[in-house]
Amino acid sequence: MTTISFLAFSAWAPPALMLAAALVLGLSRLAPPRVWTLFQSLSLLSLLMALLTLVAGRDGAPWPGVLHLSTLGLVLALLVQALGTVIGSFSARYLQGEHGQRQYAAALAVVLTAVHLLLLADHWVVLIAAWAIVGLALQRLLCFYPERPFARLASYKKSIADRLADVLLIAAAALAWREVGNGSFSALWAHVAQQGMSTSLQVSALCLTLAVILRTALLPVHGWLIQVMEAPTPVSALLHAGVVNLGGFVLVRFAPLLEQAIAARAVLLIVSAGTVLLAGLVMLTRISIKVKLAWSTVAQMGFMLLECAAGLYFFAALHLIGHSLYKAHAFLSASSVVRETRLAALHSPSVPTTASVILAPLASVAMVLGLHSLSPHPAWPWWWSGILGLAWAPLLWRAQAGGTGRLRSGLLGLLGAAGLTVAALLAHLLPLHIADTPRSVFGVTALLAMLALYVCMGLLQLAPHAMAAWRRRSYAGFYLDEAYTRLALQWWPSNWAPSARRAAAAQHVNNPASDGRGQG
Repeated sequence: MTTISFLAFSAWAPPALMLAAALVLGLSRLAPPRVWTLFQSLSLLSLLMALLTLVAGRDGAPWPGVLHLSTLGLVLALLVQALGTVIGSFSARYLQGEHGQRQYAAALAVVLTAVHLLLLADHWVVLIAAWAIVGLALQRLLCFYPERPFARLASYKKSIADRLADVLLIAAAALAWREVGNGSFSALWAHVAQQGMSTSLQVSALCLTLAVILRTALLPVHGWLIQVMEAPTPVSALLHAGVVNLGGFVLVRFAPLLEQAIAARAVLLIVSAGTVLLAGLVMLTRISIKVKLAWSTVAQMGFMLLECAAGLYFFAALHLIGHSLYKAHAFLSASSVVRETRLAALHSPSVPTTASVILAPLASVAMVLGLHSLSPHPAWPWWWSGILGLAWAPLLWRAQAGGTGRLRSGLLGLLGAAGLTVAALLAHLLPLHIADTPRSVFGVTALLAMLALYVCMGLLQLAPHAMAAWRRRSYAGFYLDEAYTRLALQWWPSNWAPSARRAAAAQHVNNPASDGRGQG
């Protein structure tokens, strides 16, 4: 067997194995234990093939002009398959005794199949089809408990956003295809490098950007991501760790197009910066663990797309990988987080001093600038050091209680911020083969947005009574989702609540002993 044929086989193997799992599970009548045994066996085999492809098949082309192997795509394929394997194992225990486990496992396999194809896509048709299949299969998982009306509402709102995104992607593909004469991304990059950006390509880039915003649950279409908390916890882990952040990968993949698409990047900057600011504030006011994690995802997705708008695609790729690992762990260990929160509630809350809130960003930014200047290979522009400094600054806040404990916490915070900065510098040495195209205008705007977020965070800590009205609006998500829900149901009416009641009645007839387990 030649090297080329082996690479082609190993690249096709993960999606083919997951598709085989979906077909067998969908057509058979296996008992739940055998369902999960089959799923885990094929998932582990897919994981092994994804690892072999990453080691031996970087920058190959199993199907030139249609599928392409990139280092980032292969890393994410390995990560997603590993998460799918873990989530499948967790689901087998979480859903024990539930009806519909076979259909659940089949839908999970379809999601993994489509994600693998999206990560390999080098053609508009593959990208559009794979992303649409991800959304359709995910809807089955989101409505695993059909008796929950808000789960159905969230799925319905997501389907509206997905269909709008599909239309925008088709428009982007049509404009680019007509301009280039080919649907291949490789041909598109070559055309842009040789002839620059025409008006058609500018509009294509804008349509692509808007589609990514819809798919990534940025404000104001974020509500479905918050309300899917009524789905099983492993579905939330899959959604937040391996699906919703696919938009970041798509933007990194389209970096050659976005580099010269100023209007598209400006729109992306405005929406993502607004999402970071508002979602970051809402997250600070929430109490429910899973809802807080969901708002955290909205804010993190905004920050990841903000990095793309500023031209820091390498940072966006690192952010995507780190966020996937963190969110998978956070959701799958949500029960332990609840215990830790209850233990923390036994202690009186520590309020930071005014001096530490004011001085922390200065010390943090100076530390980041100092460490970055010592690096032999500068990894980012000066304004990104300011953004990182503001992000690390809360680690340096010091409680009002005096004594050696306050000094120790301050030193630990400073060491933590320094460690994160060094980790970011070292991560830039990874051979992901991603080129940044930073623009200072966009970067300074992003810095001002982060500064506004930090000021609001400080005011919420230091002047809670004066910020009471603002806190109430923040807790309500600034009523953006209510406006989107009302508009969506007016334009595309749905009887989601009656449907849920009928589903609940049917489930009660089929399973009268059901106790409604699987809550959040």
